[in-house]
Amino acid sequence: MGRNNSTTSRGVPVVLVCLGALLLGNVVIYLYLDSLQQSGDGDPHLTRHGACPPRHFRMANMRNCSPWLECPQVRTEVRKLKMIGQGAVKQVFLSEWKGHKVALSKLSSPEYQEDFLHGLSMLQALQGPHVVVLVGMCSEDHTLVTEYHPLGSLLNLVAVLAQERHRVRDTWQTRLRLALDYVSIVHYLHTSPAGTRVMCDSNDLVKTLSQFLLTSDFHLVVNDLDALPEVGAPAGSLVRCGHRELRGEFVAPEQLWPHGDGQPFADEFMPGYDEKTDIWKIPDVTRFLMGRVAGGDVVHFHLFQINGECKRRDPHLRPSAMDVLSVYRSVYATMMRDSPGPGGSRDML
Repeated sequence: MGRNNSTTSRGVPVVLVCLGALLLGNVVIYLYLDSLQQSGDGDPHLTRHGACPPRHFRMANMRNCSPWLECPQVRTEVRKLKMIGQGAVKQVFLSEWKGHKVALSKLSSPEYQEDFLHGLSMLQALQGPHVVVLVGMCSEDHTLVTEYHPLGSLLNLVAVLAQERHRVRDTWQTRLRLALDYVSIVHYLHTSPAGTRVMCDSNDLVKTLSQFLLTSDFHLVVNDLDALPEVGAPAGSLVRCGHRELRGEFVAPEQLWPHGDGQPFADEFMPGYDEKTDIWKIPDVTRFLMGRVAGGDVVHFHLFQINGECKRRDPHLRPSAMDVLSVYRSVYATMMRDSPGPGGSRDML
């Protein structure tokens, strides 16, 4: 009897040790996967930009970095193929450079020269994994060249995922990862090397979506940087997006004319605001990105609280982009861990 009790007493700690080791192993694996997701290690979308020295570029299908093209190269080596877009500020042409497809943007009208040059300066200052690759420029001719993304802007998401070859991508994993990319870009702009930048070309959902390109590996890069005023330059200053009255529920409350219909809008009396206007818009963009995909309701449930905080009318009470990003990352990692389907945890990396 005593021998059996001794054997049992020795067996219990062994079982506990084994369980403890198993739990510890799961924790280590989870933390490892989470760190990969946050750092972007192993993700070509995040690593291919960082390997080049300043004023150099490397597109997705290039092995080596090249210096930015300057006026002589842009004029003689970049060949226009066809126009693929036109806005108030610039025309965009599908073009070719040494066998690589690129996008050549040209100023549409002299009255928007300041916007065009601002966008070019932002492209130069903000090069990184969240921004479209700058290939070259010619300020004299008011042209710039960037990497071409055949899937087009984020406005095309529904149509792209409806295509036969992309339907397998139409999952909550892909869509939530796009939302993560979007919030990551907002965070990057709010903490950028060029200061705290506000996305002013975002007065409605369509305009906001048009600022982003969908990459072939289903990530996002911001493409249109023509309207990125800086908060706090000079010190303590706020921004105003344009000189016209903004309306609608998509823009943040502080972007609306505060004096009602009784007093006509006057730009000089419009109060300024800061980067928290971008936070207000995150839930609406996320709702579009998630669509009606299976599992999307679970994503919305997990994001309900943080998205509600983004919609606080007082901008000082809204979370920072980093706070939102942390919650989005946590939800993504938790859902990937709890429901590893085909592609499962590998899809997160």
